[in-house]
Amino acid sequence: MILNNHKKLLVLCGPTGIGKTKITIELAKSLNSDIISADSRQLYKEMRIGTAVPSKDELNEVTHHFVQSHSIHDYYNASKFEQEVLNFLQHYFTKKNTIILSGGSGLYINAVCEGIDELPTIDPNVRRKWQYLHKQKGLEYLQSYLKKNDPLYFLDVDKDNPKRLLKAIEIFEMTGKTYSSFLKKEKVPRPFEIVKIGLNTDRAILYNKINERVDRMMKEGLLKYCWLQGVVCVY
Repeated sequence: MILNNHKKLLVLCGPTGIGKTKITIELAKSLNSDIISADSRQLYKEMRIGTAVPSKDELNEVTHHFVQSHSIHDYYNASKFEQEVLNFLQHYFTKKNTIILSGGSGLYINAVCEGIDELPTIDPNVRRKWQYLHKQKGLEYLQSYLKKNDPLYFLDVDKDNPKRLLKAIEIFEMTGKTYSSFLKKEKVPRPFEIVKIGLNTDRAILYNKINERVDRMMKEGLLKYCWLQGVVCVY
């Protein structure tokens, strides 16, 4: 199925620390394919520590795309990722039949595989306002506001993720409509076949790998890097 003449997007996904990078590279080499990263952190060139970005040697083994390709200073989201990847694939599939999408970030994977609902562009003033309120009043204020104004989305959202909360709140303030009302969840057909491969292992083994990864990041200067960037380091 993988080696026929149809255009195929192989999606390799799994939890943090499972070994996606190594397996993806070996698979790409065997198939003579490129790799697209669907990791929303490895995308940024300024985030060198704390994202488990592939090493220089790993990047040289196989051609990678969307790795350290954008700046944290430019606005970016899953919708932009979807369009950029689809545009890239349209050109790529004129030369090769198979490519691997590895991640990472479930929202980015779903955007490419199924499409993402179009959302209104946020007014920078609205964004600054709510960033200020978050800083002044904390996460609980955002949670309370969203629960009151969009209880349906509040049931599903990661309530400890301020970025997700802020996005829904900003859209509600700008449009007067709930974020959940924009999520039609209609799967968009793609002009290529999608094959998903999920990786898993024993939880104890996975936790040990994650702990080892964090130790390596700390030795590489993660704590100092976060302090210099003025961010809280939580992994």
